Amino acid sequence: MTTARVRRSKVEGEMIAPPSKSYTHRAITIASLAKRSEIVYPLLAADTEASINAARYFGATVSVEHDGDGREHAKKIIVEGTEGSPDTPEDVINAGNSGTTLRFFTAVSSLCRGGEAAVITGDESLRKRPNLPLLKSLIDLGCSEAFSTKGDGTAPIVVKGRLSGGETTIDTFISSQFISALLIATPLAAKDSYILAQNLSSVPYMRMTVEVLKQAGVDIDIDLEASNDYSFHVEGGGSYDLRRFAVPGDFSSASYPLAAAAITDSKLKVRNLFSSAQGDSRIVELLAEMGVSISWEKEKGVVEVKGTEDTGLKAIKVNMRENPDLVPTIAVLAAVADGTTEITGVAHLRYKETNRLRSLAEELTKMGVRIKERKDGLLVEGRSKKGLKAVKVYSHDDHRLAMALTVAALSVRGRGESERVTVIEGAGCANISYPSFFTDMRDSGAEIAIS
Repeated sequence: MTTARVRRSKVEGEMIAPPSKSYTHRAITIASLAKRSEIVYPLLAADTEASINAARYFGATVSVEHDGDGREHAKKIIVEGTEGSPDTPEDVINAGNSGTTLRFFTAVSSLCRGGEAAVITGDESLRKRPNLPLLKSLIDLGCSEAFSTKGDGTAPIVVKGRLSGGETTIDTFISSQFISALLIATPLAAKDSYILAQNLSSVPYMRMTVEVLKQAGVDIDIDLEASNDYSFHVEGGGSYDLRRFAVPGDFSSASYPLAAAAITDSKLKVRNLFSSAQGDSRIVELLAEMGVSISWEKEKGVVEVKGTEDTGLKAIKVNMRENPDLVPTIAVLAAVADGTTEITGVAHLRYKETNRLRSLAEELTKMGVRIKERKDGLLVEGRSKKGLKAVKVYSHDDHRLAMALTVAALSVRGRGESERVTVIEGAGCANISYPSFFTDMRDSGAEIAIS
């Protein structure tokens, strides 16, 4: 198990935001169903490599060109796709820890021709994540079989029979990945599809899927039926032509160094953050609301933060239904703010890599924070005067917790050596979405030792 030892330090200078994990997943999946595609500056991380491997199982040829800078980023991914007719995999597909890979390629499985079944599974954590709504909709849309071998919607999942189109209603409260998976598969069905997505959370992620589909030549008709209910008309008999897709920088990953600068009185510029459908660009707005001096030059893709040690952070009340991946970052900022922060709208965080609400409350409590887990969020009482305690904390094998706890550790004040160093166990899982996180942070001045 990888351990990080973190002491209070500044995070200054300039940094390049890593490529977006979410866009990379979508581009790989859609490219695997197109003819020939180039994905420029994608993210290479454990999660996206799971999608690359899955694409290969379904018959796509995928090659990676590196840019030679010694980092995990790639110059491009070249995909020779299956042109809408993926092969039935000869072996079980392992999606690792990637929920996106599991859900997207479960839908891709419904496009295989012939009478053989595709089987997809993942690691111990992924095999606990629910998928019943997606499986039910695949049956509604023409699959002969789509089921969990355990009968509860969790992986391993078996899919058999080609998608034909039709009508379905799907509850997407647990994950917007369900609707994204259907939107990727249904344009290749024989007939039109009509999908009603109820209780849709994380709407920006659905918008990102639609954005990539449009670049691949497919337009989706979308109507807002009621609060959090969306209807989709997807024309069948289509094909994909994603010749080139440039992956933008990732705002959710960039939120950690931006937050670190904010709470350590540092000045930091983060580049490669241009406008896109990413809802997590809201981090700029939220930092400003908490009292951080921050600017975003959208045309240049540069976000600049100036620390707030003199004036301090302010507590906020915020509904984060559409930005759940930012919750660990905001919870840490709230922990050192003046006042009590109320985070609502994120009950679906209990269905991520871990129960993020419970895990955040557990670990920040160890650091001296008074934090209460609520039905749909967190109540965080800031320690603006006392500061956080240096203790041993655990990532719960959740990449976002590992990075958020690192940010928290950078703000710890203490007198003796033992009171200044925070130990984060299981920190290596940051590789799932941001492989160069610790390198980038140390290059910017953070004192972090990895063992």
